[in-house]
This record gives sequence, C-alpha cells and structure tokens, in this order.
Amino acid sequence: MSEKHPGPLVVEGKLSDAERMKKESNFLRGTIAEDLQNGLTGGFSGDNFLLIRFHGMYQQDDRDIRAERAEQKLEPRHAMMLRCRLPGGIITPKQWLAIEKFATENTLYGSVRLTNRQTFQFHGILKKNVKPAHQMLHEVGLDAIGTANDMNRNVLCSSNPVESELHQEAYEWAKKISEHLLPRTRAYAEIWLDEKKVATTEEEPILSATYLPRKFKTTVVVPPHNDVDLHANDLNFVAIAENGKLVGFNLLVGGGLSIEHGNKETYARTASEFGYLPLDKTLAVAEAVVTTQRDWGNRTNRKNAKTKYTLERVGVETFKAEVERRAGITFEPIRPYEFTTRGDRFGWVKGIDNKWHLTLFIENGRLLDYPGRPLKSGIAEIAKIHQGDFRLTANQNLIVAGVPESEKARIEEIARSHALMENVTAQRENSMACVSFPTCPLAMAEAERFLPAFVTRVEEIMSKHGVGNEHIVLRVTGCPNGCGRAMLAELGLVGKAPGRYNLHLGGNRSGTRIPRMYRENITEDEILAHIDELVGRWAQERTPGEGFGDFTIRAGVVKPVVDPARDFWE
Repeated sequence: MSEKHPGPLVVEGKLSDAERMKKESNFLRGTIAEDLQNGLTGGFSGDNFLLIRFHGMYQQDDRDIRAERAEQKLEPRHAMMLRCRLPGGIITPKQWLAIEKFATENTLYGSVRLTNRQTFQFHGILKKNVKPAHQMLHEVGLDAIGTANDMNRNVLCSSNPVESELHQEAYEWAKKISEHLLPRTRAYAEIWLDEKKVATTEEEPILSATYLPRKFKTTVVVPPHNDVDLHANDLNFVAIAENGKLVGFNLLVGGGLSIEHGNKETYARTASEFGYLPLDKTLAVAEAVVTTQRDWGNRTNRKNAKTKYTLERVGVETFKAEVERRAGITFEPIRPYEFTTRGDRFGWVKGIDNKWHLTLFIENGRLLDYPGRPLKSGIAEIAKIHQGDFRLTANQNLIVAGVPESEKARIEEIARSHALMENVTAQRENSMACVSFPTCPLAMAEAERFLPAFVTRVEEIMSKHGVGNEHIVLRVTGCPNGCGRAMLAELGLVGKAPGRYNLHLGGNRSGTRIPRMYRENITEDEILAHIDELVGRWAQERTPGEGFGDFTIRAGVVKPVVDPARDFWE
C-alpha cells in the first residue's frame, strides 16, 4: 500500500455529540445511579442510554413484540444486554455456575450467550436486576468494565489447549494488557458495587477524560492458529516463540471490519505490520498505540473514528514512528510467522501437560436447554465436577480444559447425555453468526436465527457436488457493523434488509484477506443459487487443497481487495 501524505494529525471541525456526552459525564457517572431509581420506565434516559455501554451494557428491546406494544400504547420492553470482561476467555467452573444460575433466574431468555469476543453475555436483564448482575459478577471475581463503547474492549487470546505453556504465557500477557488499559474512574465501583465516592481529582492518564474516539479491540495470538481473527482488531500482539517459550511479539495495528452500507468512506481493512518488540516493552507499546489513536483519531465523525482510518489518513509510517517515540522503542523487523488455520479443533485433544481438553461445538454460542438438547444444564453438570477451567473461544465454542485421565470418561458421559457431543459437519463447525434479531437494535436482517437452517441448505449443495466433507468459512452478520466477522469469511453475508443480504466472496481460510462484494441486496434463494453455481465450479476446477475463497480469487469470480481505502467498493 502506498504511503499517503500525512496531512493534519488531528481532524479539525465540530466534535460529535458523543464527545460532548463523554466530557459532561463526570468520568462515566452521568446520572446512572439516579436513573436506576426511576421506576416509570424500564430503560435509561438521555446520556445514560449511551453511558451504560462503558459499564458493559447495551439497552435493547424485543423487536418481535415492539409493534404489538406500541399498539397497546406501551413503551418497548426494555432490557439490558450485559457483556463480561474476560481476557483470554478463561473462566472457572465456580464462576460458570454463578452466571448460569443468574441467567436462569434473572433474565428474560434464560440463556448464556458465548460471543466471538471470547466472553459471555446475558440478554434480557430487566432494569431492577441490572445492579444485582454486576454485584454477582463482582462476588465471583469478574466485572463488565470496558466491554463496550469508546475504550479497549475484551482482550482476546488464542485458545490453544495443546501448547499449554506457551498459551499460558500468552494468556498472562492478555490479562496484563487488559488491566493496563482499563479506565481508572471509580464510577463502576460507585454505581454498581456501592463504593463510597472519595473526594479526589480523577485522571485518565491513558484514555483521557473523553476516552477514545471509537471502540478499540486487542488480541494476543499464537501462530499458526488465527482463531481470534486478528485482522478484525485495532491492536494485535503475535506471539514469537523460541524452544516453546515466548520471547516477544510481532505488532500489527489497524484492522477493522465495520462499514456503513453505501458509504465509500468506510471499508474493512486488515492490520498493518509495525515490527517486532521484546516482552518487556509490551505494555509500553500497547499504551503508545492507544494514546496515539486517542490523540489523532477522528472525533468529528464517528464513522471514520477507528484506528484503521487514522492509519490511512496520517500514513502507517507516521503512526508507527509516533508509537516508537512514545514507547521509547525502535521496532525490529517482523519475525517470521504464518497462519494456517482458525477454526476450533473439536473433541478431545491431549496437551503437553498430559491433561485432556474437550472442545464442544455450541451453535451460535447460545447455551439454553432446548427440547431434547439440554445444553445449558449439561455445562452446569460438568462445572459441578470439573477441577480445571473453561475456555471460551473466539468462535463461540467452549473448551473443558485441564481434564485428568481419571475424569475424562465421566465428563464425556455428561456431555453426550446432554447433546453436547453430537456429530456436526465441518461446514456447520466453520459457520458463525452474530445475535441480530430480536434483541440487537442495529439489526437489519436475521443472523443467529437464520444460520442453522441456511447451513443445512448449504450442506445439501456441498453434498450434491461431492464436497460434503469439505467446508467454506461462512459468516452471517445482521448489519454492516461487523460483529459476525463476515468481512473475514470466504463467504460472508451482511444484512441489508429483512430477508436480504449483500454477498461477499474471496476471503481465505486463515483469515488474512478481506472478501469483496459479489452481489448486493439479494434474497436467500438467490444467494443459494449463486452458491450452487460456484460450489459446482469449485468442486470441478479447484487445485489440490484449494479453499473456496482462494478459488474465487484465482478463477476471477472476484478481484482481491488490495488497497481497502481505494478499491473496497469497486
């Protein structure tokens, strides 16, 4: 990518209203505490509607019944979605039992949703239960600080259960980075945990009093497994090991997938390589990237506020030089690394510590007791006896990790009796969707509820063409905001309207290439007709081992996205 003239390092102009809201919030307090006492509405009012996002919550309502309630002259049935901070996705069985109990007793839907941000979230928490939810998390050593809005969100880490020592080192760094980049305000503790306010002058030395210009996402990834989809994230530490020990990181900055339909100033972008750094510079570099984006990011237009746009505006080398200056480092050349896979490895795997790890497929990450498939109860039963930990993956699945040989058969029996180890096709294992309807306010089309039946139809097409044992990395997202990571799929659907999607093709299996829009605003049947034609060609024309996304590029079905700022929409 050619370097652009740096231009102004700070975007001049009228600040967005979000900047006013943050500035006037008194370090994220607003009037949330007072709003909690207002029983006249089930939601939060004014700025508090957005401020609660800094505390890990989104206000939502059930869109399936919105029209009915409006006809009855009732306000929408407001409820909160609460997302836990869980760097690296590791949770203890004791913690799991507490969240499972809360979901069952205190949410409208009773489910626990595993997300591709490697954490869990509750859906349907009524206003009266919001404070008890935060207090329950605190009692078991968890919190929801900084899992949404304009700050560093949950830090992802590869869920590799085999190379246990290397994974453990990477996980420890994920935790350190998460803690280092947290907000310093005591607003969370005061509002939700009843901590008394102390009369001190507050500061946010890393995030500033107006926090970041936009959401910010970080990963720690252990090659060759790109299960965290690093190119969807602003800040990425790629682990470099020697003799099985972590020695440093390659730094990649500026990935991001969210776009806006028809807005050519928005685009998906893979992260840029900055260089290699030793371990002792990790936190300094993390802080330097965040503070550079804090100071240079666009605070006038939230559509162009993420790190990827800052890099494109000022130039990668200019941004990199500023990070070096702030961190007191000169990056070394990138050390060799390669990504070959990104899906989870299901079933039992034995780690180098002689412990066993069982990866369970959880379709769409939704843990609930379905008729004949009591998934949520099954995980709870395992948690009651498991002495290791659980690891939530960035693909919305769950690993029962650290199982001794003596407990392996017992845990497998529980998993099988609760339909947690059923036979699943490779295609279903490599398909993923965001939540979308009925709870997400941004949803334009179905995603989670659409995916299972759609995958069945795709499987039928694959079998018809003799590739039923193969897979295509398939992602569905209900809007262009990017939560389903469709912009890193071999075949990605992006919701445009009810029952209609944009079809994107040309990503690869390792998650290092952005797909290109192939058809716009088409129906499910039209999408399947295109898949039928293209899978038929792939089955006949592919080279040995060639993935579907690579085939669509080589065969000229779509052109690769080379410079996202210029040709993403072409």
